[in-house]
Amino acid sequence: MTRVIMNGADIERSLDRISLEILERNHGGANLAVIGIHTGGVHLANRILNKLNGREQGRVLIGSLDITLYRDDWSLISQNPLVKKTDINFSLEHQRVVLVDDVIYTGRTIRAAMDALMDYGRPDTIQLAALVDRGGRELPIQPDYVGRSVMVGPDEKVDVLLGEKGGRDEVIIHAK
Repeated sequence: MTRVIMNGADIERSLDRISLEILERNHGGANLAVIGIHTGGVHLANRILNKLNGREQGRVLIGSLDITLYRDDWSLISQNPLVKKTDINFSLEHQRVVLVDDVIYTGRTIRAAMDALMDYGRPDTIQLAALVDRGGRELPIQPDYVGRSVMVGPDEKVDVLLGEKGGRDEVIIHAK
Protein backbone atom coordinates (compact mmCIF):
# COMPACT_ATOMS: atom_id res chain seq x y z
CA MET A 1 0.00 0.00 0.00
CA THR A 2 1.30 3.44 -0.96
CA ARG A 3 0.06 6.75 0.36
CA VAL A 4 1.01 10.27 -0.63
CA ILE A 5 1.73 12.51 2.37
CA MET A 6 2.99 15.57 0.46
CA ASN A 7 2.37 16.78 -3.07
CA GLY A 8 4.36 19.39 -4.98
CA ALA A 9 2.49 22.33 -3.47
CA ASP A 10 2.98 20.93 0.05
CA ILE A 11 6.72 20.54 -0.55
CA GLU A 12 7.09 24.11 -1.86
CA ARG A 13 5.07 25.53 1.02
CA SER A 14 7.25 23.62 3.49
CA LEU A 15 10.45 24.84 1.85
CA ASP A 16 9.13 28.42 1.91
CA ARG A 17 8.44 28.12 5.65
CA ILE A 18 11.77 26.41 6.39
CA SER A 19 13.61 29.16 4.48
CA LEU A 20 11.86 31.91 6.42
CA GLU A 21 12.55 30.15 9.73
CA ILE A 22 16.24 29.83 8.82
CA LEU A 23 16.49 33.56 8.08
CA GLU A 24 14.60 34.46 11.24
CA ARG A 25 16.69 32.27 13.54
CA ASN A 26 19.97 33.40 11.96
CA HIS A 27 19.06 37.10 11.69
CA GLY A 28 19.48 37.06 7.91
CA GLY A 29 21.90 35.34 5.58
CA ALA A 30 25.28 36.73 6.65
CA ASN A 31 27.79 33.94 7.39
CA LEU A 32 25.18 31.34 6.46
CA ALA A 33 25.92 28.22 4.42
CA VAL A 34 23.43 25.60 3.26
CA ILE A 35 24.93 22.15 2.71
CA GLY A 36 22.90 19.33 1.20
CA ILE A 37 23.59 15.71 2.10
CA HIS A 38 23.79 13.42 -0.94
CA THR A 39 21.57 12.60 -2.60
CA GLY A 40 18.12 13.91 -1.74
CA GLY A 41 19.34 16.70 0.49
CA VAL A 42 21.37 18.31 -2.29
CA HIS A 43 18.31 19.11 -4.43
CA LEU A 44 16.39 20.44 -1.43
CA ALA A 45 19.39 22.54 -0.35
CA ASN A 46 19.49 24.16 -3.80
CA ARG A 47 15.79 24.99 -3.56
CA ILE A 48 16.24 26.45 -0.09
CA LEU A 49 19.26 28.44 -1.29
CA ASN A 50 17.20 29.99 -4.10
CA LYS A 51 14.53 31.03 -1.61
CA LEU A 52 17.09 32.42 0.85
CA ASN A 53 19.09 34.30 -1.77
CA GLY A 54 15.88 35.71 -3.23
CA ARG A 55 15.35 37.43 0.10
CA GLU A 56 18.99 38.08 1.02
CA GLN A 57 20.45 39.20 -2.35
CA GLY A 58 22.76 36.22 -2.89
CA ARG A 59 24.61 36.22 0.43
CA VAL A 60 24.07 32.56 1.38
CA LEU A 61 26.69 29.94 0.40
CA ILE A 62 25.89 26.44 -0.93
CA GLY A 63 27.68 23.12 -0.71
CA SER A 64 27.10 19.39 -0.96
CA LEU A 65 28.38 16.63 1.28
CA ASP A 66 28.93 12.93 0.71
CA ILE A 67 28.91 10.93 3.92
CA THR A 68 29.30 7.41 2.51
CA LEU A 69 32.64 6.63 4.16
CA TYR A 70 31.59 8.27 7.44
CA ARG A 71 28.59 6.00 7.96
CA ASP A 72 28.88 3.42 10.73
CA ASP A 73 27.17 0.84 8.49
CA TRP A 74 28.84 1.42 5.10
CA SER A 75 30.59 -1.95 5.11
CA LEU A 76 27.25 -3.66 5.81
CA ILE A 77 25.59 -1.93 2.85
CA SER A 78 28.22 -2.68 0.20
CA GLN A 79 31.83 -3.76 -0.10
CA ASN A 80 32.12 -1.26 -3.01
CA PRO A 81 30.29 1.86 -1.84
CA LEU A 82 29.34 4.49 -4.41
CA VAL A 83 31.07 7.66 -3.26
CA LYS A 84 29.68 10.93 -4.56
CA LYS A 85 31.36 14.33 -4.72
CA THR A 86 31.64 16.63 -1.73
CA ASP A 87 31.65 20.24 -2.87
CA ILE A 88 32.43 22.72 -0.12
CA ASN A 89 34.56 25.41 -1.76
CA PHE A 90 34.50 27.89 1.12
CA SER A 91 35.80 27.98 4.66
CA LEU A 92 33.46 26.71 7.35
CA GLU A 93 35.16 28.91 9.96
CA HIS A 94 32.70 31.50 11.32
CA GLN A 95 29.86 30.03 9.26
CA ARG A 96 26.45 29.00 10.50
CA VAL A 97 25.82 25.78 8.58
CA VAL A 98 22.39 24.40 7.80
CA LEU A 99 22.63 20.73 6.86
CA VAL A 100 19.76 19.66 4.62
CA ASP A 101 18.44 16.12 4.18
CA ASP A 102 15.23 14.81 2.71
CA VAL A 103 14.24 12.44 5.54
CA ILE A 104 15.48 12.09 9.11
CA TYR A 105 14.98 8.70 10.73
CA THR A 106 17.54 7.17 13.11
CA GLY A 107 19.90 10.17 13.24
CA ARG A 108 22.88 8.14 12.02
CA THR A 109 23.10 9.96 8.67
CA ILE A 110 23.25 13.31 10.45
CA ARG A 111 25.90 12.05 12.89
CA ALA A 112 28.00 10.95 9.91
CA ALA A 113 27.42 14.31 8.21
CA MET A 114 28.62 16.21 11.27
CA ASP A 115 31.74 14.03 11.42
CA ALA A 116 32.41 14.71 7.73
CA LEU A 117 31.86 18.46 8.14
CA MET A 118 34.51 18.64 10.85
CA ASP A 119 37.09 17.44 8.30
CA TYR A 120 36.37 20.68 6.38
CA GLY A 121 36.58 23.06 9.33
CA ARG A 122 34.81 24.15 12.47
CA PRO A 123 31.59 26.08 11.85
CA ASP A 124 30.13 28.35 14.53
CA THR A 125 26.90 26.32 14.53
CA ILE A 126 25.37 23.38 12.73
CA GLN A 127 21.60 23.35 12.26
CA LEU A 128 19.49 20.70 10.57
CA ALA A 129 16.65 21.02 8.07
CA ALA A 130 14.70 17.95 6.97
CA LEU A 131 11.72 17.82 4.66
CA VAL A 132 10.28 14.82 6.54
CA ASP A 133 10.82 13.70 10.12
CA ARG A 134 9.62 10.11 10.31
CA GLY A 135 10.46 9.55 13.99
CA GLY A 136 12.27 6.45 15.24
CA ARG A 137 15.48 8.09 16.43
CA GLU A 138 18.35 5.91 17.64
CA LEU A 139 20.59 8.88 18.43
CA PRO A 140 19.69 12.10 20.27
CA ILE A 141 19.62 14.25 17.12
CA GLN A 142 16.65 16.46 16.29
CA PRO A 143 16.03 18.74 13.30
CA ASP A 144 15.78 22.49 13.78
CA TYR A 145 13.52 22.90 10.75
CA VAL A 146 10.99 20.32 9.54
CA GLY A 147 8.61 20.33 6.61
CA ARG A 148 6.39 17.53 7.89
CA SER A 149 6.50 15.18 10.88
CA VAL A 150 4.83 11.82 10.47
CA MET A 151 5.10 8.61 12.45
CA VAL A 152 6.16 5.80 10.16
CA GLY A 153 6.51 2.19 11.20
CA PRO A 154 9.80 0.30 10.89
CA ASP A 155 8.25 -1.84 8.15
CA GLU A 156 7.51 1.26 6.05
CA LYS A 157 9.69 3.48 3.87
CA VAL A 158 9.45 7.20 3.10
CA ASP A 159 10.44 8.20 -0.44
CA VAL A 160 10.92 11.82 -1.46
CA LEU A 161 10.43 12.14 -5.20
CA LEU A 162 11.70 15.33 -6.79
CA GLY A 163 11.58 16.81 -10.27
CA GLU A 164 15.39 17.07 -10.24
CA LYS A 165 15.56 13.28 -10.06
CA GLY A 166 13.27 12.82 -13.05
CA GLY A 167 9.97 12.48 -11.24
CA ARG A 168 7.33 14.76 -9.88
CA ASP A 169 7.50 16.39 -6.47
CA GLU A 170 5.87 14.03 -4.02
CA VAL A 171 6.51 12.32 -0.70
CA ILE A 172 5.13 8.82 -0.36
CA ILE A 173 5.04 6.15 2.31
CA HIS A 174 4.98 2.49 1.30
CA ALA A 175 5.74 -0.94 2.70
CA LYS A 176 9.37 -2.06 2.50
